[in-house]
Amino acid sequence: DEIPTVVGIFSAFGLVFSVSLFAWICCQRKSSKSNKTPPYKFVHVLKGVDIYPENLNSKKKFGADDKSEAKNKSVMPKNSLHLDLEKRDLNGNFPKTTPKTQSSPDLENSSPNHFAERKKDSVSPDSLKSLASLTSEDKQDKLGTLFFSLEYNFEKKAFVVNIKEARGLPAMDEQSMTSDPYIKMTILPEKKHKVKTRVLRKTLDPAFDETFTFYGIPYSQIQDLTLHFMILSFDRFSRDDVIGEVLIPLAGIELSEGRLLMDREIIKRNVRKSSGRGELLISLCYQSTTNTLTVVVLKARHLPKSDVSGLSDPYVKVNLYHAKKRISKKKTHVKKCTPNAVFNELFVFDIPCEGLDDISIEFLVLDSDRGSRNEVIGRLTLGSSAEGTGGEHWKEICEYPRRQIAKWHMLCDG
Repeated sequence: DEIPTVVGIFSAFGLVFSVSLFAWICCQRKSSKSNKTPPYKFVHVLKGVDIYPENLNSKKKFGADDKSEAKNKSVMPKNSLHLDLEKRDLNGNFPKTTPKTQSSPDLENSSPNHFAERKKDSVSPDSLKSLASLTSEDKQDKLGTLFFSLEYNFEKKAFVVNIKEARGLPAMDEQSMTSDPYIKMTILPEKKHKVKTRVLRKTLDPAFDETFTFYGIPYSQIQDLTLHFMILSFDRFSRDDVIGEVLIPLAGIELSEGRLLMDREIIKRNVRKSSGRGELLISLCYQSTTNTLTVVVLKARHLPKSDVSGLSDPYVKVNLYHAKKRISKKKTHVKKCTPNAVFNELFVFDIPCEGLDDISIEFLVLDSDRGSRNEVIGRLTLGSSAEGTGGEHWKEICEYPRRQIAKWHMLCDG
């Protein structure tokens, strides 16, 4: 009788110990998760609403607000959803204390912070009246004004950029006399962070109110950075129209005192002209026995500067045409931040006909851009009807099959 009693006592103690240990481990995991810094480097806030990864499970879709709704924000009651969300901190929690000061009423604060705000180079109501009284000739030279704010959160070690709005943009669509603007932002000189806003349809005064938060940027490096804003108008049927750009060197801008509200005039895009579009080294070999064409993209050199950073991220797209119809396409890997790229990539194409009379091959050198459409740096076409070195190169591979022939070619405008 004593043995079952002893076994029962030890079993009870073991069960209590196991439950206690399991509860302790769960508490430790929960506390470590709550104190853990977000592992992601970039967070996007749209219209004052946090869309962090932990909040995406709500499956709520946040669309663009009308301008009438933006005007009525100050009339909304304090217990509304929008104002409650604006009081949240970077983790989405409600802070116990409220900010000491607020931004000016014409530029509504849309991102949470624990610092006082100050305004620099902002447009006063008097200056807005003077802008409205400009003559039509002066307005044609104006590309509009961009309004944004900068902030550094020392607690999260995060650099925060809020793109508020743009005013007075020119009409890029001559038929509707309006534009479909959006903004592409890049942090220079490394072009490590590329982001863009959503497209706002048919407006010359877009109110974006979008916040971009970049983690992992030490405050000591802020002075070495430059913000590049590219203002574009979306075009469904062709390449997007470039309205202008804004370049903001952060050297001398002090963010330790709190959020800084700024506005800058949009200027015409500074495209650095070069003597050419660069050169491309291509090697071709035609195998008449197997009816295949071997293409080797070797190198590119002297590529032009595609943006203000002076550095491109080039790659080559190869298109094979038969009787002016594209039948195959390939592309190389992207080479980061270089005007002289080494690719050394080989592609083999099956030719659907005997001989190369109806075959042509097109090379497009593009600048890779994660935030928007990739820009064409230069173009090269090889074929029997091609002019210059393109036609000569094609003639040689037809006359000397099974021989790998390499040549440098000048790129033309894309």
